[in-house]
Amino acid sequence: MASGVTVTDEVIRVFNDMKVRKSSTQDEVKKRKKAVMFCMSEDKKNIIVEDGKQILVGDIGETVDDPYLCFVKLLPPNDCRYALYDATYETKESKKEDLVFIFWAPESAPLKSKMIYASSKDAIKKKFTGIKHEWQVNGLDDIQDRATLAEKLGGNTVVTLEGKPL
Repeated sequence: MASGVTVTDEVIRVFNDMKVRKSSTQDEVKKRKKAVMFCMSEDKKNIIVEDGKQILVGDIGETVDDPYLCFVKLLPPNDCRYALYDATYETKESKKEDLVFIFWAPESAPLKSKMIYASSKDAIKKKFTGIKHEWQVNGLDDIQDRATLAEKLGGNTVVTLEGKPL
C-alpha cells in the first residue's frame, strides 16, 4: 500500500549529487556527502532531507575518524529513517564506491512511524534509480558491526571498508 507521501526535490537533488561523483577540485571533494538522513516532514506528507544529519567527505579525518561509526550515531534510537551511505570498500580484485540505501526501522520505534515509513519506502526508492544495495536495519545490533555492511556490499570478497580491514 502506498502512503501518498511525496519525495521533495531536495531529496532527489542530494541523491543525484551523491550518485554523480564529479568532484574535480579538493574543495568539491570535501563538500561531497558521505552519508545523508531523510525523514518525514512534520505533517507526514513529504520525505525531506533531515537538517544537520549528514557527513561530508571533508569531515573525515578532520572531525570524523570513522565515517561509518559516525553515521551509525546519527540514527535516532526510537524512530525510523531512510539514509544514503556512500560506501568505499575494497574487494580482492578492486576498489569500489557504492551508494547504499538504508531503511532504519528500530524495534523501539512507534508502530505508526514504522507503518508510514514502510509504506512510503517505495516512493523514495523509485526516485533513487541505479541503487545496487538496499538494507533494512531493525536495530543497532544489525548495523554497528561494519562486517554486516561489507556482507551487503559483496560478501566475503570485501577486504576493507572505509580504509579499515575487516
